[in-house]
Amino acid sequence: MLGTFPPSEKRWSMKFYYPNFINDMWRIFGLIFFNDKEHFVDAEAKTFRLDLLISFLKEQGIALFDTATRIRRTTGTASDKDLEIVEETDLHAMLRQLPECRAVVTAGQLATDIACRQFGIDSPGVGDNQTFVLDGRELRLYRMPSSSRAYPMKIERKAEYYSSVLGSGRV
Repeated sequence: MLGTFPPSEKRWSMKFYYPNFINDMWRIFGLIFFNDKEHFVDAEAKTFRLDLLISFLKEQGIALFDTATRIRRTTGTASDKDLEIVEETDLHAMLRQLPECRAVVTAGQLATDIACRQFGIDSPGVGDNQTFVLDGRELRLYRMPSSSRAYPMKIERKAEYYSSVLGSGRV
């Protein structure tokens, strides 16, 4: 699963992917797999249950990374519109290190744009996918909505999109 890049560290509630406490990614995962958006949430500490998240992701075979290895934030916001990509992640090299990977899920438009450019495919619509081939291996790129609360979609609807891929065993 690929996103863009975390917000500035002052917005982190933990040192892991989707660290902003108001981001919905881990609530989406809670809804999909446990029918409980608070499953991974530590409300009292205003963070997420990192130990539970890491063991869960390993059990499910879900890997996370960013589509950029170096960025510049042009303002103080966490918005992708204010993000300048200095160096993209070499997604081909990354996937070559994951020979059992069958699907890539992008979280948001910028991550999708970067992946599509590198894989030489058209951008799928939200909830759709495109097939691509890497070294003779057929993979699918699934485009999911952003988990940011700034993205105008209810968390339950976002979870439906993510569940269509993650909850189905397709990845």
